[in-house]
Amino acid sequence: MRDTPRLLVIAPHPDDEVLGTAGTIASFARKGWEVTVGIIAAHMPPLYTEETHQRTVEEARQSHRLLGVKESIFLDNPAVLLGKLDVPEFNGMVFNIVRNVAPDVLLMPFPDRHIDHRQVFDACMVAARPVGVGLDIKICAAYETISETHWNAPHVEPNFTPNWCVDISDFIELKLDAMKCYESQLQTFPQSRSLEALKALALFRGSQAGMGYAEAYHILRMSLSSEDLFDH
Repeated sequence: MRDTPRLLVIAPHPDDEVLGTAGTIASFARKGWEVTVGIIAAHMPPLYTEETHQRTVEEARQSHRLLGVKESIFLDNPAVLLGKLDVPEFNGMVFNIVRNVAPDVLLMPFPDRHIDHRQVFDACMVAARPVGVGLDIKICAAYETISETHWNAPHVEPNFTPNWCVDISDFIELKLDAMKCYESQLQTFPQSRSLEALKALALFRGSQAGMGYAEAYHILRMSLSSEDLFDH
């Protein structure tokens, strides 16, 4: 790895990165990694007001500062309307982020019930192919987004089956604080995007791997040397 390893999180919408990866972001940032978050779609017109758009961007920036994100990238494509973009154009937007960041680890959304999540996943997989900049990506993994990932049609749509858990026991409260920054997106229990549900999911994922609290991922591709595993 380089002197400063890089983590790139690609999120379909503001708050997906916190729901799925906030503890991992905080953990990696405090180990000296450079963390970039790329948010592809926005809560903006025509389906949302411009006021909502600006509010969610500011909420994202507050959350990212708390977690230790070095750079936040907002592409500002209207949410749920990504399909109106030409596929080469859309894939190129995501590829440009991956190329410019040149990450060692790339985290992307699991292709779940939300159409934006599926389209962003597809674009990430194109960008991460093991050619060119993709050759330097050591781990490509998909994260779950509480609510959408768990609303699939079992065995008809893909099931999220984690094979990698990141211990976030030291960062669970920071993850919850980061979610509190998203006041416009936060729900009350028993709704899924509530602090209680988010903490419960992390506790459950931790119990699956013998940890206190964890964030779960499905590794899509991994190419690591012994130095990659043990130097950082």
